[in-house]
Amino acid sequence: MLQLKPLDPVVPIFQQIQAEQSPVILVNLFTVAEGDIPALLKAWEADANWMKKQPGYISTQLHRGIAGSTVFLNYAIWESVAHFRAAFNHPDFKSALAHYPSSAVASPHLFERLTVPNLCVGP
Repeated sequence: MLQLKPLDPVVPIFQQIQAEQSPVILVNLFTVAEGDIPALLKAWEADANWMKKQPGYISTQLHRGIAGSTVFLNYAIWESVAHFRAAFNHPDFKSALAHYPSSAVASPHLFERLTVPNLCVGP
């Protein structure tokens, strides 16, 4: 079963999904024991394929830390918090968390894109 650990304990994902904002970026950090990496990847792939079919989903990309790291980063774009909330709270998604290895810890957090002149293009 996937364990959830807030990336920001002051404003955890369960508080963030109550907001009304669009678009949003989900950043989810995963840590896992090295021997459980194949199981993590299999569970994540199943979840990503399910999320891909949900309204408001735009895209996702999984990254792995280099040099033998067992830290993974998922970056997903959603049309709105409302769309992400519906998927995140869906019973099918919640039951899929049981397919993750017991060593897996996820730290999901929602972000907004910012504008920084001459550097970053925002909304």
